[in-house]
Amino acid sequence: MFEFSFSTHVCEKNYFASEISTKNAIFAPILLTMKKQEILVTAKSPSNIAVVKYWGKHGCQLPNNPSISFTLSNCFTETSVEYNPKFQCGMQFLFEGVESPKFKEKIEKYIEKHGDLYRFDTEVFSHLKVESRNSFPHSSGIASSASSMSALVLCFLKLEKALNDDATPLDLRRASMLARLASGSASRSVYPVMALWGETPCVSDSSDEYAVPLENMVAPVFKTYHDTILIVSNKEKSVSSRVGHALMEGHPLAEKRYLTARCNTKRLLEALRTADLATFIDIAESEAVQLHELMATSNPPYKLMEPNTLKIIDEVHKFRENTDVPVCFTLDAGPNVHLLFPDEFSEKVNVFINDKLKSYCVDNQYISDIVKVF
Repeated sequence: MFEFSFSTHVCEKNYFASEISTKNAIFAPILLTMKKQEILVTAKSPSNIAVVKYWGKHGCQLPNNPSISFTLSNCFTETSVEYNPKFQCGMQFLFEGVESPKFKEKIEKYIEKHGDLYRFDTEVFSHLKVESRNSFPHSSGIASSASSMSALVLCFLKLEKALNDDATPLDLRRASMLARLASGSASRSVYPVMALWGETPCVSDSSDEYAVPLENMVAPVFKTYHDTILIVSNKEKSVSSRVGHALMEGHPLAEKRYLTARCNTKRLLEALRTADLATFIDIAESEAVQLHELMATSNPPYKLMEPNTLKIIDEVHKFRENTDVPVCFTLDAGPNVHLLFPDEFSEKVNVFINDKLKSYCVDNQYISDIVKVF
């Protein structure tokens, strides 16, 4: 079981509950009327990096194709949620100690649409103080929405448990579903090692509604993978992922893209099972390039890669050809480059990074991360 970092403090608890029936048992709510209570919960949730990309959605945060990602260790969001009935000014939100109207608005929209899926009265949301911080630059293509929204959802689920005196283990599938409603990629961040989100005939319990873990479906080598993130830019992206997804509607390459992603999902699942690193590299790099080609051919077109992004990619190709070290790159929706490689090659790759690649980064910055395995 994947354990997140949680803490809970409850004092002066006094409430009653009535169960409300629903067709969907996983979301069966219990509404509580609060009398006098203070609760503080915290959660730390990691980012993830997709190998097969999710780009384009429909309905209520449903993906147009499956995606597969590594779960990271060092890139995370830590969030605390404090409930106090004395808070009378509506929900407060602080990001890294500063009020953030933009993030607060995103949370409030999520609560407005989906707050009734939690097993407490939605009035509770009006008496919350939320504080959040990242261990990495947000809005720069390191899936900050995945870590931040999954951490928030995990806090809400901890709050729910505290209000209900519920000591049962956390339901990660339900957490994934609730996180997906907040941010699609957040659905994958609740599992260790690797996760699949999106229905595919290759995995029997896969779904568009939630992600499923792949920990038991991958060869041991992939559980040792590093992800070194080269910070080409630490500025906020010029075009958000939300806008990028919307531009896939009517995109001339959309249907071809979704077919390719489904094919790559099947190929990658087999490569992960058989430790086929050559196929893994081919899929990871082609998916990254295609993601940014979709941006360049949107209407209106836009680009998130920087000149140094392309220089790093060229250096990676040359290094792999000259050394046979199975290092590859991938990109998220931003200019920063993720280097993926097995642990046994970490010494050689780290020399390569320090000798060649860090000079392309802002102030020589890069983040050394590794797949989360517990």
